[in-house]
Amino acid sequence: MSETAPDSERDPGTERPADGDRATGKPPGPDGLPVLGNVHSLADDALAFYERQSTEYGGVARYDVFGTESYVVSDPAAVKRILVDDHDRYVKGQMPQEQLGRLLGEGLFLSEGEQWREQRTAVRSAFFRERIEAYGDSMVEHARSTADGWSDGDVIDAHAAATDYALSVLAESLLGDDIDAERETVRAAAESITERFDTSRLGSFLPEWVPTPTRRRYRRRLDALRATIRDLVAERRAGGPPSNPAAADDLLGTLVAAAEIGAIDDEELVDNAVTFLFAGHETSALGLTYTLYCLAGRPEMQERVREEVAAFDGDPTAAEIRDCPTLTAAVDEALRRYPPVHSFFREPTEPVELGGYRVPEGVVLTLSPWTVHRDEQWWDEPERYRPERWLREVDGEVVHGDDTAGPAVGERPEYAYFPFGGGPRHCIGMRFARQELRLATATLLRRFEFERVSEALSLQASANTRPAGPVRLRVRERALDPR
Repeated sequence: MSETAPDSERDPGTERPADGDRATGKPPGPDGLPVLGNVHSLADDALAFYERQSTEYGGVARYDVFGTESYVVSDPAAVKRILVDDHDRYVKGQMPQEQLGRLLGEGLFLSEGEQWREQRTAVRSAFFRERIEAYGDSMVEHARSTADGWSDGDVIDAHAAATDYALSVLAESLLGDDIDAERETVRAAAESITERFDTSRLGSFLPEWVPTPTRRRYRRRLDALRATIRDLVAERRAGGPPSNPAAADDLLGTLVAAAEIGAIDDEELVDNAVTFLFAGHETSALGLTYTLYCLAGRPEMQERVREEVAAFDGDPTAAEIRDCPTLTAAVDEALRRYPPVHSFFREPTEPVELGGYRVPEGVVLTLSPWTVHRDEQWWDEPERYRPERWLREVDGEVVHGDDTAGPAVGERPEYAYFPFGGGPRHCIGMRFARQELRLATATLLRRFEFERVSEALSLQASANTRPAGPVRLRVRERALDPR
């Protein structure tokens, strides 16, 4: 597990390098064990392992998992080629399908080609700017309810609170109130998903067909979640679905309407509901957790954000936070420091060249925001939380360097920062998540200031970058602005 603190340094590791050979096109990488390859290092600390790959072997480095050769890609130029410039030469690939297929099926995350394009077209109306902004009041209301449960001096688990908040927002904004009574089913499924993909367990690297106790529990709870989704779909159909996806009030309505007109089938409907239910609340919960934790370690920056949002006439609106550069910088820097998605995976469909090396068809490529976001080639003091790096002054006014979630102010490649992926397959919920994080942070800071009780974070690389234990913060009540 990775132990991190504001000024921590990582042990560079002890694995011996194996030189790359540009003549044969083979990139460098660490020696591994017979049969296991580098699985032992990944299980010991996957995040630190990915960092060592970049530090010791460069922007394209190989590693081995049970005899399967894989490459870590941490060169921003190569990341851009994969996700944007040559995106049609890459697919999610066999490994994500084998690992995540039971969870996400043929939904938007794993589907390819025409199937993916049809699904993206079917659901995109749910993520138009005006639809996202309409969810703003719900996001603020649930943040306010979260704060109402705290008293001055309480020690809270920020991750638990953020998870409850994000699920409440998703329940109302994207799935209506329909899953409110099914929270325990959702919670149990999320717990088993985390356990199943926890890279500190050697069992997480075994082939999917191996029937470990963890996997049996995971399958049982996932089946229960899918049954719940099917019941919700049946209820929507019985109540009369909207005539087309754009007329729906929430994401479940959009999916049901898309199925009614034949844009997706019923299995794709359920697959996408599970995808958005899991990814939608999990990544937002982690983003809010890390934003509050980081701000708690920078009291002066926390006060700057509070002063910015105190100017609102009441709690913030979606329109108001677009003009909050310090708030935006605080969130973007937390996503740099602790990206909720630590890795994206792709496979080339033909031999390609990356970083001067030849990459064979079908090799698993691990694109690691965790590693790139911590690379001192692109970031000054990368281990420190410094929202200032995103801000600049123009005509005496502080502005955000790039409010489209691009690179922070400074000379660095565009894909030195990619917490939501990039290219045509960037996260469709990016606008929703960024709005949710800023509105929640602003609403909570108007009522409380946060102090760290947990100084260092112990992290685990599961399906996402998760805290290994509670993230304890003390809350100090602030007087509400009388305006």
